[in-house]
Amino acid sequence: MANLFQGIPDRLPEERFEELVRGDSVTVERIVSRGHTSPETGWYDQPRHEWVLVLRGRGVVAFEDGEEVSLGPGDHLLISAHRRHRVAWTDPDEATVWLAVHYD
Repeated sequence: MANLFQGIPDRLPEERFEELVRGDSVTVERIVSRGHTSPETGWYDQPRHEWVLVLRGRGVVAFEDGEEVSLGPGDHLLISAHRRHRVAWTDPDEATVWLAVHYD
């Protein structure tokens, strides 16, 4: 048994990505952020769809077309394959815990 809220350090010098499950067509990961954002230059352009759920904390996902989506606990978002995006903001005062499902 495991718990998604265990093992979160108080200090996070870098955003933490942890693969929880991998199958032929799906990967599930826990992402933990604390004030982290994507690099200022470039966008994520992933070959698979990504469904993200914020379990704790807050974050903002920005898209290349100018759309921004604010997410808090319980909010989830589907990011279609090759839709260019980045994490524009996460709460610097508490850990933001994301559950991300990547699938074909």
